[in-house]
Amino acid sequence: MPIYEAIKLAKEKFLDLVEVSEEANPPVCRIMDFGKFKYEQNKKAQEAKKKQVVIHIKEVKFRPNTDDHDYQFKLKNAISFLKDGNKVKLTVTFKGRELAHTELGIKVILRVIEDVKEFGIPEFPIKPDVKRTFSTVIVPIKVKKPAEKDGKKEKLKEPVKVEKQAGETI
Repeated sequence: MPIYEAIKLAKEKFLDLVEVSEEANPPVCRIMDFGKFKYEQNKKAQEAKKKQVVIHIKEVKFRPNTDDHDYQFKLKNAISFLKDGNKVKLTVTFKGRELAHTELGIKVILRVIEDVKEFGIPEFPIKPDVKRTFSTVIVPIKVKKPAEKDGKKEKLKEPVKVEKQAGETI
């Protein structure tokens, strides 16, 4: 259809002539309400954004000589972060002469990894970040929950068998 006929047809229907594919030869156009189309696209984008899961990285800092009570407190925080579905960055910072004993900091990180192994696993091995820190990131383990509806477990429905009789269309 020539372009002038398409424009005339769109004006008669009080709609817009929108080019769908510009690479095609001849170009492909559609008659539609462009404002309504943009509104629906925006609504779809908002719905997709609502369903996104945002994962934050929470950092828990240790020292090579962290006391047992402080260690347990920080470990409890790390476990709660993992249960919430967030990644946890474990960092051990060294000051002064502690740098001579970096193996103590690595032992602390390995101890934390061992204590949280039922809630998360390391994303990558322990590595030195800057001069005075070692770190790794723990990723939460995904636990599948059974499908529930209104607080009750939903039963799977049996497939329905449909028999076709002679001359009948489904």
